[in-house]
Amino acid sequence: MLRPMRLIALFDEPATPDPYLAIPATNAGGGFSEGDKVKFTTRPAAILTLALTSTFGLAACTSGDTEAQEGPESIESIGLMVQDMSNPFFSAMEKGATEAAEEIGATVNTQDAQLDLANQNTQIDAFIQQGVDLIVISAVDEDGIAPAIERAKQAGIIVVAVDTPAQGADAVVMTDAVQAGEKSCEYLFEQMGGEGNVLLVDGTPIQTIIDRITGCENVLENYPDIEVVGHQSSKNDRASGLAVTTDMLTATPDVQGIFGMNDPSALGAVLAVEQAGQSDQVMVTGVDGSPEAVEELNREGSPFIGTATQNPAEMVRQAVDVAQQIVDGQPPEETTILIPSELVTRDNVGEYPGW
Repeated sequence: MLRPMRLIALFDEPATPDPYLAIPATNAGGGFSEGDKVKFTTRPAAILTLALTSTFGLAACTSGDTEAQEGPESIESIGLMVQDMSNPFFSAMEKGATEAAEEIGATVNTQDAQLDLANQNTQIDAFIQQGVDLIVISAVDEDGIAPAIERAKQAGIIVVAVDTPAQGADAVVMTDAVQAGEKSCEYLFEQMGGEGNVLLVDGTPIQTIIDRITGCENVLENYPDIEVVGHQSSKNDRASGLAVTTDMLTATPDVQGIFGMNDPSALGAVLAVEQAGQSDQVMVTGVDGSPEAVEELNREGSPFIGTATQNPAEMVRQAVDVAQQIVDGQPPEETTILIPSELVTRDNVGEYPGW
């Protein structure tokens, strides 16, 4: 499907114009690459540069009166945007995207935001220029990304959020994160015998993480003899999980349980517990059902006792299904699709299929 382009004339003094302009590297795959040079026609008074965008006219782009383009007639190209590719959760998303794309004969371009909203803005603009049919996004900032999503939709691109909501997206597919937090903490509190002190290893303030902590706090209301003696936020990874848990254990060593809002932070907490020599005293649970969590559940003597599952590959597969329904003129009645979470422990880890 052809989308309109905008032409911008950039004028400069013609001292000794270089007819070759270097093009910087792109972060979004395709297009020009670093070191490529493109020859432009020069005239005595001006250099004309063509900028490709998804709307007509600079004034229309800035005034908000741009008419939205029609959506795609089929899904032939998919842009997958993940928060942090160093987290295996998002590698599993890419796997799901590849599988879903193969089923419908589409291509996939995966972009890593590295937990940076500015990167996601740039990546969406690149996808608009490339003319993708579908963007599947795990947003770093669900509100901050809204203007970029609006630009994509104005260009006729379907946008489906996964893992956490994104303002303006056509739909969101995510784990029932409140349920995940409830299941993980319910098991932890039961194994603690319904009493003792706990630490909460929180994360970045996106909705799915907020919901997991909410779920844990819901369960906590049923355990009056359990007290939260520390609550700090990690950066959702193992290193920061280790750091914040070490700080909390140093301040309050009398702890019997730790809830990590995802598996990387929970496994960082496990390392902190072991370094503090408290493996026999403290139990840890997480959320994700990641391969690393499975490995830890099978490790003898580990403080890690359980994880509430997510299915990142299935999120993306369902996101592509939702987009196909939109293309077919039958958008889903419910735009928030929740995937149930299951509890995996040492007792049933052998039955868990994993990611």
